[in-house]
Formats: sequence, C-alpha cells, structure tokens
Amino acid sequence: MRVGIDVGGTNTDAVLLAGRRDDDVRVLAAVKTPTTGDVTAGVVTAIRELVRSAPAGFEPGGITAVMIGTTHFTNAVVQARDLAPTAVVRLGLPATAALPPLTGWPERLRSAVGDRAYLCHGGYEYDGSPLSTLDSDELRRVAGELGAAGVRSVALSSVFAPVNGTMELEAADILRAEVPGLHVSCSHELGRIGLLERENATILNAALIELAGRLADALTAALAEAGIAAPLLLSQNDGTLMDVEYCRRFPAATFASGPTNSMRGAGFLSGVADCAVIDVGGTTTDIGILVGGFPREAPATTDIAGIRTNWRMPDVLSLGIGGGSLVRHFSSDEQTIVGPDSVGFDLTRRALVFGGDTLTLTDVAVAAGRIRLGTTSALVRRFDDTRARAVLAGVNERIADAVDRMRTSPAPLPVILVGGGSVVLPDEFPGLPDVRRPEHSDVANAIGAAIAKVGGELDRIVQVADGTREQVLAEVSAEAVARAESAGARPGSVRVVEIDEVPLAYLPGGATRVRVKAVGDLDLDRVPAGAPGA
Repeated sequence: MRVGIDVGGTNTDAVLLAGRRDDDVRVLAAVKTPTTGDVTAGVVTAIRELVRSAPAGFEPGGITAVMIGTTHFTNAVVQARDLAPTAVVRLGLPATAALPPLTGWPERLRSAVGDRAYLCHGGYEYDGSPLSTLDSDELRRVAGELGAAGVRSVALSSVFAPVNGTMELEAADILRAEVPGLHVSCSHELGRIGLLERENATILNAALIELAGRLADALTAALAEAGIAAPLLLSQNDGTLMDVEYCRRFPAATFASGPTNSMRGAGFLSGVADCAVIDVGGTTTDIGILVGGFPREAPATTDIAGIRTNWRMPDVLSLGIGGGSLVRHFSSDEQTIVGPDSVGFDLTRRALVFGGDTLTLTDVAVAAGRIRLGTTSALVRRFDDTRARAVLAGVNERIADAVDRMRTSPAPLPVILVGGGSVVLPDEFPGLPDVRRPEHSDVANAIGAAIAKVGGELDRIVQVADGTREQVLAEVSAEAVARAESAGARPGSVRVVEIDEVPLAYLPGGATRVRVKAVGDLDLDRVPAGAPGA
C-alpha cells in the first residue's frame, strides 16, 4: 500500500492505493481537506483523515511508501519569501561578461536572494575542451568575500557545464573548503544546454536549499506523528520521484509538480495514454497534453515568477478559473467577469453557500443547479439560474478554446476532466466531443503522485559521424537508464520514453544535441525509511 498526497493552493488531497503494478492498483480511500497556511499542518490533517477513512483492519505500519507533491517551493519563489542569501559564481571569463548573472530578474527577487554575483575564469567549449583554466586563487578570494558577507548558499555555473562538469565540481570543493557549511548547487546537475537559463534554475535551487531542509524534516516528522515509518518521496515536475535526500539538494525539481501529478493521474484513471487533460482546482485551471502517459514538456525555456529557466517542465496553459474564482457582475452592461482572483483555501468561509459574503464560481454552479452544496441562501438565489448557466457556458468556452490552442494536430483527441473544482463545470465543451470524467477524478493529483515513476535524463552534445548514429544513441540511452536505476528505479523495469535529436549545423564534426529520458518503477527495497535528518 502507498499513500499519495498533493498540496494545492486550495485543497490538500490524499489517497491510499493498494497494488504493486499499475494494472492492479486500486483506490482504498481518498480524502480532500483544505490547505492550510502552514503546508505541513495540512499534510498532517490529510493523513489523519485518510487513516480514519481507510478500510477496517488498516494499520499505518502497512504503508510501504508515501509520495507527496507540494507547491511549497514554487510559492516561496513567487512570493519572494524564505529564500536563503545566495551568491552566483560563474566560470566563463574571458567570455560571458556582456550578460552577467541575474540578468533579466525582477528586482524584488534579485533583492530576495542578495543580488551578489562573481565572474571567474573557467568553462568549456561545446566539445568539452577548456575555454580557460580554472583559477583556484581567484576562487579563494571569492570565498573570502562570501564568508565575510554571511552568504550561506552558492549557485555555481560554467559555460557548457552539461558537456563537462569537472570544473564546477573542482570549484565547489574549493569554495566549501574555504567556507565550512556552505551549500553549493552546480548547474550541470540541474539544467540543460543554455547558460543563462541553466544558471537561473541553479540560482533558484540554491536559494531554496535551506527551506528544503526545514520542509523535509517537517514532513518526515509529520509521518512519524501519524505512525508511518515508510519511505518519504516527493514528486518532480516531469512525473518522476525523488527521495528526501535528493529533495534537500534539488528542491527546484518540484516546480510545477502539481499539474504533472494531475495529468499522470488523469491518464491512469481513464486508461488513456494520449489525451488532453483539464485540471480544475480552486484557483486555476491547468490544461496539458499527455503523450505516452507522460506530460508533454514545455519548449526550451520556461518562465518561473518572471525568471527564464530551461528546467524540465510540463507544457501547461493556466487560466485564472477555479471553484473559488471571484465572479463580478456589472449591471450597467450585463457583463460578468470570472477570475482570475480567487478566495483559495478560504472557499468554505467566504463563499455565499457557506455563509460568506463573496460570490464565487462555486456559488454560480449551485445557483445553476449544477451541484448541491452548502445552503442555497437568498444571497445565492439573487443570481438567477438562467444567468448562472450562461456564466458556466462562457467559462467552458474559454477552456475549450485553451484546449484547442494546446493541440498540435487536428486529429480527434480525448479530453479528461479532473480536479476538485471540475464539479462546477458542465460536461459539454464546444468543439470537444469526447470529454470524460473518470471515477476519483477529484483526487487525480494525489493519485498521480502515488503512481509516479523514477526517472533519469541526459542532455548532451555528441559527435555523430557517418554510420555511428545508432551506436551513439544506444550509448546515451544506456547512460540515461543507468541514471534512472541509480535514482532508485528497479533494474529491468526502466524504459526509454523520449529521445530528442537536434543537429547543430553551426558546429563542425556532426555535432548533435541529444536528450534522452528513461523511467522505471520505484524499487522500494532500495529506498530507506524516512527519519528526521536521514
């Protein structure tokens, strides 16, 4: 048995699943509780409710793993809070000086991380040959300044680090030796080809390191309080898992894990591997495409709180529509606006049907007779059912248009409707004839966390001479499989799910950028049980 938990902006969902393989997994219990300002407290409450609703004879000691998807780190970046003082050290001189680190960052986030950057010698050419020699004395001088300034975390980047990460590792050793206790995040372990975007992802990761340690300890303690000694794993933004120790080092890997979990859960519940997914929450509606059971990834660059990164992220289109969205009616022109503001986890306190004073999309759905919830007070009845149905139809039209924008082919595409907020929407979407709402769709995100795989990815520039393509791809694929197995996948269960090849015509020697992704089933025998500080 395993537990899946997803912490959203409005609700924290938890499910208890039984079964070892995807084809025999069944849902034993599912709960939905309001998210709290303190994420950890919300997780404790969800686990407590899940244990209470589990079948007779269930014991927490029978749980073999707990998988959690959280927005904790994304929220910290968006709100520019709980970020550690961080310095950026880039190895690239005499090149790269024209665009220094933190270029293009919003001012409030630059200030939140300390706005401290250093350019040093080092880095590589595209083929792995040195760009310039690493200067250890230069790095020691930088370390002296870091120690004097009280910097606790460093983002270390270098030119073409994914091709060769040796200089980053050597520089990290020098910095740690000079500043005891310093956290160092290396870009070759985080991003892909593309210096500025990879560097940005590394800076965000470094700034979240201390928060990751506190959250990992708190979540582990929460499980212990509930009597669960099973391993704790967190879901990543590509639909795979990481253990607590990996999360302490790479917290930024959780960005956008919520939509990923929902899409994976939708595919599992519907049995459809290629489809569009509409995930309606309390605040937003996220729309994505499943390809082969995994979310289609975003293009080379993605935006996180106004910062460009090349972190692996699902290709998601978000609309400010959810069950808690504010509904404003302007009588002068009979116009009704839905969202993007939302009451979020205050829905049960502020919505009209719960005795509040704020008109939300949930109130409109009740007025339209779409759902029965709370009390149909006079405040709700003032919004007549005809107008309410028209508002819902307008919302569905906006969502259908967004689905159409995400499609890359005119071929028919099944649409899976999930999420706790989806109950407020009718099943009819203009232009989408095949809309499905599977059982347990309201907790698809938690189910997606519970069924997540373990993955390994490789992004590298290789030389592909005539007649060697198959051999080169086999070697890169084997390395991706090895990475998945070392991350905790069960040997023999790993398969390559994605291979991208991009010939680089502007480089000599048949240079080709190859990216390979491999996934496999979690090997629970190799994952240690969670314990504070483990």
